[in-house]
Amino acid sequence: MDRVALRGLKARGYHGVFPREREEGQTFIVDLVLGLDTRPAAADDDLTRTVHYGIVAEEVVAVVEGEPVNLVETLAEQIARVCLKHEVVREVEVCVHKPDAPITVPFDDVTVTITRSRV
Repeated sequence: MDRVALRGLKARGYHGVFPREREEGQTFIVDLVLGLDTRPAAADDDLTRTVHYGIVAEEVVAVVEGEPVNLVETLAEQIARVCLKHEVVREVEVCVHKPDAPITVPFDDVTVTITRSRV
């Protein structure tokens, strides 16, 4: 399976379990790896035979900016579902970064990574 990766998609969301997270929001960063067969698109040099990663990026940002959820795990699941709606995408790895998570000790990042595929 071939891979198309989008790294560092940034969007402001209001996800989290604490009131401050819901009121002030924070930046979330999303990395995606889309699994698909790129041979048909390459053979014909045809965008319609592959995934349009610009559209996927816009859809993912819309999820992050959309309806708040409590858990990063839920957000990652919603993003995976959006990616798998694209017919050529057979599998997706989603990594959601929450670098401003409300943690009381020094840290660099919090991430949740999931992999989903068509069954």
